Amino acid sequence: MQNDRTISPEIISEHGISPEEYDYILKILGREPSWVELGIFSVMWSEHASYKNSVKLLKTLPKDGPAMLAKAGEENAGVVDIGDGLAVCFKIESHNHPSALEPYHGAATGVGGILRDIFTMGARPVAALNSLRFGNAQNPQVKHLISGVVSGIADYGNCFGVPTVGGEVYFEDSYEGNPLVNAMAVGLVKHGNIAKSAASGPGNLVVYVGAKTGRDGIHGATFASVDISEASEEKRTAVQVGDPFYEKLLLEATLEVIQAGLVVGIQDMGAAGLTCSSSEMSGKGGVGIDMDVALVPQREAGMNAYEIMLSESQERMLLIVKPDDIDKVNAIFLKWDLDAAIIGKVTDDGILRVRFHEEIVAEIPSEYLILGGKAPVYTREARRPDWLDELQAFDLSTIPEPSDYNKVLLELMGSPNIASKEAIYRQYDHMVQINTNQEPGSDAALVAIKDSKKALALTTDCNGRYCYLDPYEGAKAAVAEAARNIACSGAKPMAITNCLNFGNPHKPEIYWQLSEAVRGMGEACRAFETPVTGGNVSLYNENPTAAIYPTPVIGMLGLLDDYEKAVDQAFKQLGDKVLLLGENSGSLGASEYLKLRTGKALGLPPTIDLQQEKHLQELLLELADKRLLSSAHDCSEGGLAVCVAESCLSGGWGAELLFDLNTTKLETYFGEAGAKVVVSASTSSVEQIKELATAHHISVTLLGEVTQEQILKINSDISVEMGNLQEVYRNAIKA
Repeated sequence: MQNDRTISPEIISEHGISPEEYDYILKILGREPSWVELGIFSVMWSEHASYKNSVKLLKTLPKDGPAMLAKAGEENAGVVDIGDGLAVCFKIESHNHPSALEPYHGAATGVGGILRDIFTMGARPVAALNSLRFGNAQNPQVKHLISGVVSGIADYGNCFGVPTVGGEVYFEDSYEGNPLVNAMAVGLVKHGNIAKSAASGPGNLVVYVGAKTGRDGIHGATFASVDISEASEEKRTAVQVGDPFYEKLLLEATLEVIQAGLVVGIQDMGAAGLTCSSSEMSGKGGVGIDMDVALVPQREAGMNAYEIMLSESQERMLLIVKPDDIDKVNAIFLKWDLDAAIIGKVTDDGILRVRFHEEIVAEIPSEYLILGGKAPVYTREARRPDWLDELQAFDLSTIPEPSDYNKVLLELMGSPNIASKEAIYRQYDHMVQINTNQEPGSDAALVAIKDSKKALALTTDCNGRYCYLDPYEGAKAAVAEAARNIACSGAKPMAITNCLNFGNPHKPEIYWQLSEAVRGMGEACRAFETPVTGGNVSLYNENPTAAIYPTPVIGMLGLLDDYEKAVDQAFKQLGDKVLLLGENSGSLGASEYLKLRTGKALGLPPTIDLQQEKHLQELLLELADKRLLSSAHDCSEGGLAVCVAESCLSGGWGAELLFDLNTTKLETYFGEAGAKVVVSASTSSVEQIKELATAHHISVTLLGEVTQEQILKINSDISVEMGNLQEVYRNAIKA
């Protein structure tokens, strides 16, 4: 095996391989690697593919549950049984670095990649969500990023034909040079049609299907495993270009061959392209793969083996097919105008063997390339940052009492983190497939399951500011808020997927943030019995000045047995009573109000009482099941006053609240806390709600009632016309 280029220490470093890792490669191979082998190790040992700095932490998360049909990491996406022979596949992944450089194509291919993860499982995508983070919304460059990212998400999802039903958007200075673009997809599959990703059966054929391979996206996985810098501008070729119409064809062809029983194994060519799909299928199955990449359909002339193996061109799959079935597979893909080419076969030696015009250019034992195999795994130094002490110790009593509470509420309603995201989500087609039962803008999205009364409840949640000030409590809060949002819709929380967005793990403070967030997430998931089905780790999210806020985004799945019992956040009818479920208190620490007043993230985030959160979820489910609620809305950013204002605006009503204060006005109206939900209900239901709340150990406060007068009144402190609230709320964000 000859090298066509000299491998120097500089070349090794450019491939993101440390000297110690290169020594390990020499030990594995017993010789110098070829150029192609160096490229394979580079992408498969990158953080994006191997999770080498995070996998030990991920193994501490709860992965088992009675509804789990596949554990985290076993397949391309999590699989959860929802009864009646149906399962849900769902997953969230990042496309942060590509979106920072090419916002439109970076975001679009992020959507395309996560959709392929779903239909590779044999599931038909029924919903998409996203979680986005940007810098200052007034910055022209940030506006450019928002426009590109939102257009990329909208164009790909709309053209593909999947409803984008929910998500979240936050604005913080820490994301200024490194926006976060996390895409989530959800699909439905019959139990008998769930496809596996492992290769098996020596002698079976390795079949390349989908679009032709080009030079776009080469070293995309490696690019996603380094800090963003000025040098990153030179890596624009690492950003892929997608075609949603081609992906739609690939969806239909893929589901057809799976449902026909013609697929032994199947894997999406996502990060690291053909390298990742072939090595993972080989390693998971404990078999080898021998393939000639010169047989790969190519759209550019003169591509070499290195380029073909590392290309991340979109809309491609790798199949394992029995020889007797290849003609049927070819016929199906030909019908959909897609390439299908035999490029190799399964062997019994456990080796990933790559040929180029029959010349062997790579031979690597697959077990050294896969997640959970013998690839390098690290535990980095973790150290709590000293600067946290000063931030957490901020004296909240130094915040002066506002002279005008009306002005404060209007300012908060116009804050980009609270203001309506309608200008963004209206660009997404959320009604395609006509199964969307609850449109974007409420606590959770609801997607009905055809030929059934069941519906899926879906949400993405995380407050990065909370996680910055206390990653353990912040991650607990993210899981708790997601579960509250699901329960507010009337659905039972079932499982989560996560996208862990952090800075450089080689920095002890960053690794501490990561380990603390994973600890908090695991504790909350165990308390709520919502196992982790899988997800994505995105590290090295740093711009030249600083790291992003630690942002462990939670995507949660819930199930509603009867969508006619669904609840949303909008006040519904005149005279309904407005009640608070949970303690009538809150803290200004880490709050949106404090950020508004100081421009900084200060104080301690709310401490999450997981038992109270669980009690509140159970209460909400019983209230929804008994049809006692007109509305339910999670009390989160901005506190109680913002929560009530949002319910008024959603329903087109006013409200008059008159209640006793347990704490200061500031803490009561704008303080933030967990385990709090504002509900509305008919007068005749109030006593039963109180009785059930007592049984579930949840306190209830009667706040006031829904009014026809278009004014929000809170005690004698706030009296704001709904028209004024609507003006600032709906017009703060342009996209």
